[in-house]
Amino acid sequence: MIRRAFLVGGAAVIGGGVFAIKYADGAAESSAAAMTNGKDGHNFATWLRIGEDDTVTLYSPHTDIGQGSNTGLGQMLAEELDAAWDKIAVVSAPAESPFANVVLGRGFLSEMSGYPGIVASLPESLLSMVARSMNLQITGGSSALRFTGERGFRVIGAATRMALVETAAKRLGVPAAELTTADSKVLHAKTGRALRYGELAAEAATRSLDTAPALKAAKDFRYIGKSVPRFDIPAKVDGTAQYGMDVIKPDMRVATVIAAPVRGGKLLSVDAAPAMAIKGVEKVISLDSAVVVVARGYWQALKGARALQPKFSDGGNEKIWTANIFAEQDKLRVAGKPDKTVGNGDVEAGFMTAGAKLVEADYKLPFLHHAMMEPFALTAHFKDGKLDVWGGLQDPLGSKMQAAKAAGLAADKVTFHPMLIGGSFGRRLPMYTEIVDQVARTAMQVPYPVKLIWSREEEVKQGAYRPQSSAKLKAALTADGKIAAWSYDFAQPEDGLREVPLFYDLPAATRRHFKQVSNQTVGAWRSVNATQHGFFAESFIDELAHAAGADPFEFRKRHLKPGSRHLAVLEEAAKRSGWGTPLPAGTGRGIAIVECFETIAAHVVEATLKDDGTPKVLKVTAVVDCGTVVNPVNAEAQVMGGIVMGLSTAISEAITLEKGIVVQSNFNDYEVLKLADTPAIDIHFLSSSAAMGGLGEPGLPPAAPALANALFAATGKRVRQLPIGVQAKA
Repeated sequence: MIRRAFLVGGAAVIGGGVFAIKYADGAAESSAAAMTNGKDGHNFATWLRIGEDDTVTLYSPHTDIGQGSNTGLGQMLAEELDAAWDKIAVVSAPAESPFANVVLGRGFLSEMSGYPGIVASLPESLLSMVARSMNLQITGGSSALRFTGERGFRVIGAATRMALVETAAKRLGVPAAELTTADSKVLHAKTGRALRYGELAAEAATRSLDTAPALKAAKDFRYIGKSVPRFDIPAKVDGTAQYGMDVIKPDMRVATVIAAPVRGGKLLSVDAAPAMAIKGVEKVISLDSAVVVVARGYWQALKGARALQPKFSDGGNEKIWTANIFAEQDKLRVAGKPDKTVGNGDVEAGFMTAGAKLVEADYKLPFLHHAMMEPFALTAHFKDGKLDVWGGLQDPLGSKMQAAKAAGLAADKVTFHPMLIGGSFGRRLPMYTEIVDQVARTAMQVPYPVKLIWSREEEVKQGAYRPQSSAKLKAALTADGKIAAWSYDFAQPEDGLREVPLFYDLPAATRRHFKQVSNQTVGAWRSVNATQHGFFAESFIDELAHAAGADPFEFRKRHLKPGSRHLAVLEEAAKRSGWGTPLPAGTGRGIAIVECFETIAAHVVEATLKDDGTPKVLKVTAVVDCGTVVNPVNAEAQVMGGIVMGLSTAISEAITLEKGIVVQSNFNDYEVLKLADTPAIDIHFLSSSAAMGGLGEPGLPPAAPALANALFAATGKRVRQLPIGVQAKA
């Protein structure tokens, strides 16, 4: 994405020049205004509309996946706008290019490119054009509040408030400096006069907005930092919330799909007769690597699909097994030709330190499924030369463009209607979401609306998994228990090193990535690469503490810089968890700390073993520094969800392969943590002056290593391969 952004931006400058870029940017903003303006409201800076009844509508480029970020975005806008909270509404932005998320593009480019100074110097109009060219409307990367909210909607709110004040000053004939704002009104204290935002909006919308207005200091916050009720909860409680699975259209049909069991395989042949013999089945459609069955209802479609015996090729991938992937990763490390190396100091010299003790360990992690509660369900209707698509995906604009390509239509002939999402964790990004292509191609072949539903079995077996990965770590310990050198060789498709810094203060350290790919589709998974790197590094640092004869908490402390955020988080976690106090026999405590998405999280886990040898987690204490917390209750929920998901993957989740085929097929053999096994969870946030970090993902990565470390403390047995439960039963 980053490389493409720079290429697109460079081509634009060379091909069209600055004038063309600014013209395109202005045209996009005008187009956005045309979509959201109306007789009773007026658009500000694409994303904001103020109605003449004082209603403030925020057009969010982020999709509701249950994370509550749209409420947080509303808080951040209302804070700077000084709007009355009961006047705030947040709706989905249209899935159209004028609503591409420029602020998100700038944030991701700055963070992932490694050149934040260069990105900061790029003109906003250029970045806007790049975001539109990339169809950027993504929800992911813990980005909604820290990028769109902090760098976008707060700025828009403050600038719009200034425009309203200037308009009021003109009308009242007083200096703008004499005016204040509160509860969607501009107030003049000297005369007691007041003007509502709604009666100022039409004129204020004609003013140029300040691109760098002064923002409020934290001491003046009224909404940020408050646990206001979420916008989405009432509809989810009373059942009126509509998800992709809920779509019903007149004369609609329902379809389901069977794809090649071996990823990379193609459809060779299929006899449609057995499916067509099922009452209610109306059509069987052959795609490149799948078969779609269309029927009057889902049950008929599923029965029809199960009656088929399609023949698929295996794409030459029948020799791929779970064990073979690990063996291939080992061979790459032995060959010693990494695809990427980062680090500092002379590691080899560190290993030769006189009297140093060398410690080595190998770790293995499986493919992981996203296990979203709502399986894929998209509805599409092709009529009068236009295609409409309804459903919940993490990038509505990107999904629209993908559907247009699959259907062979121009973008302006396709409309994507964003809906709520019943879980995702990265699975519903269109770049590896095959259902968009499938439903678009299906809709082009039938005269009625069609809802395409993936069965749970299809959804498990055809995932875009967290990659199977492994790592070999080595370190030298000096006589005084300090790390003299550290090496870290890991293998998986992508490196992800920018996402997860190695923050320990080490004189020599290197991390080397060895690229290894299989036939499986891998993609963003909650916390992306931080879950793998967090497990590898925090498991190994615990092993080093044991080898040094040191307490794991104290050992970490001695390798963190005094006064650092990391040290503050670690110490608070130890303090709040009662680190060092006695525990019952057979119970242990483990600690881990991981930084990702500009947020630092440390977990202390108390755990024991059940009679069958599988883990029982008793308590988790978490301390998090994400800079500013916008909505404390929702922030706690995000961290808690991450902890539960992290523990679940550590204990029981794994996708395995035999002959290139995924073995697991449903929740009976892909087990997720049950409510009865959920531990007591205690979460605390540290306030810091750091830039705002993300919260959707950072709560997850420390969970698995903290659990593994707790089990070592309880049993003396080191966990180096997940899931722990499967290893215990083997």
